[in-house]
Amino acid sequence: MGQPTWDERYDGADYVYGIEPNDFLLSQVGQLPPGRILCLAEGEGRNAVFLAEHGFAVTAVDQSAVGLAKAEHLAAQRGVHIETVVADLADFSIEPQSWDGIVSIFAHTPLPVRRHVHSEVVRGLKPGGVFLLEAYRPEQLVLKTGGPPVAEMMMSLELLHAELPGLKFEFACETVRDVREGELHAGQGAVVQLLARKP
Repeated sequence: MGQPTWDERYDGADYVYGIEPNDFLLSQVGQLPPGRILCLAEGEGRNAVFLAEHGFAVTAVDQSAVGLAKAEHLAAQRGVHIETVVADLADFSIEPQSWDGIVSIFAHTPLPVRRHVHSEVVRGLKPGGVFLLEAYRPEQLVLKTGGPPVAEMMMSLELLHAELPGLKFEFACETVRDVREGELHAGQGAVVQLLARKP
């Protein structure tokens, strides 16, 4: 048996990463400029809905139509609206200079896809726009509390500096923190956190 597809993973009543926003996003939401926010690999919508509740115009993109249907349901329950786009990030084009913020929370993809996405992020942000990211580092493979099974899909500050030329890193750290986000992220996690701005 291989890994379940994302549609299979999300095909149930429970929200596998919970319905509360990511802790790093929660702590940094005040740093996001007002306006349009793009959420990458947004899954079941917990972060997009949280941002919509804070007055942002949110578009959530994910390859799983099942996950995004649950995101829309969660938004309706909370009395807010989000746009959803079913797309594989490998083929997804971000409109240049169109976004006030782009959010990437545990958006782990193969290395070539990540490089493509991060180049699109730099182009896609408006001047003054903010990119907010939290991801697992390769050290997470020892902890086994969530994340992909291969180091190549994880990130570090060194890699992010190389992949995001043109952004000014305003907050950047590598740390181990307690990640409690649904059944699939539970326990100590080796993470990288980043808030970067386009001049």
